[in-house]
Amino acid sequence: MTPPAEPPIHLGLPMWANPDWRGGLYPPHGGGLEEYARVFSAVEGNTTFYSGAPKAETVAAWSRQAPPGFRFCFKLPAALTHDRRLAGIEAELDAFLAALAPLHDRLGPLMVQLPRDFGAEELPRLEALLSRWPTGIPCAVEVRHSEFFHKGRAERDLNRLLITHGVDRVMLDVRPLFATPAGDHPGLRQAQCEKPRRPLHVLSTADRPLVRFIGHLDGEINARCFSPWIERLSLWIKQGKTPYLMVHTPDNRRAPELARRLHGGLAERLALPDLPPFPGEAQASLFGG
Repeated sequence: MTPPAEPPIHLGLPMWANPDWRGGLYPPHGGGLEEYARVFSAVEGNTTFYSGAPKAETVAAWSRQAPPGFRFCFKLPAALTHDRRLAGIEAELDAFLAALAPLHDRLGPLMVQLPRDFGAEELPRLEALLSRWPTGIPCAVEVRHSEFFHKGRAERDLNRLLITHGVDRVMLDVRPLFATPAGDHPGLRQAQCEKPRRPLHVLSTADRPLVRFIGHLDGEINARCFSPWIERLSLWIKQGKTPYLMVHTPDNRRAPELARRLHGGLAERLALPDLPPFPGEAQASLFGG
């Protein structure tokens, strides 16, 4: 059987399990991966960052529930990236990747999110990791140290390393998030405290450019900040690349709606099909909700 063609762009959210999305993305009592994958074609899968490798039965269930064109973009566990800082993690990395083996045909770029103080002097550790990274599994690296955003030697060395190994640099776009003071909104204030305020450097170092767009509560701010992405994502697709767009909002309650609006702008430019209707909204409409 011929595998399904990969879509020109993968769109996803930070997670699939969020009770706040019931009545919108999900029906009132729904919220599973199977329902999520009917609308979105990728997910960040942050659970592995905090909890490590999932159990075999959990991976088997995900494999049954996710369609062939779906892509999981799991993060390496914080125990490896933050606690161990990539040092002496060979056995643990192999075990983590082995746990995900049943999903091998549905793995998008696995993300190596590095600590904010992981700087240029530790790049040899990243190089050692990428040198033994399996060729069949995509990888993306997210750096947060300020010296990687000054267009100096540290950033040049990082980008050269990523290009050499065919690894993408995660582009974290926090411009909308920090567009205004948080004021008295607790979700916005917490998000601004948690996310690093770093410049946006737009570049693709491999074939799967990955953008994490951290939206604001104000729709006009989001639209203004996302507008330039439409042309850039279109350019990458014309170059034969497959971008990944992961959409966040401050407390992620509105992430599905924002992702749908951003997809609408892309759909006009790229002649993409509309996203399927959100099951929760369709059910509400059916019963006059």
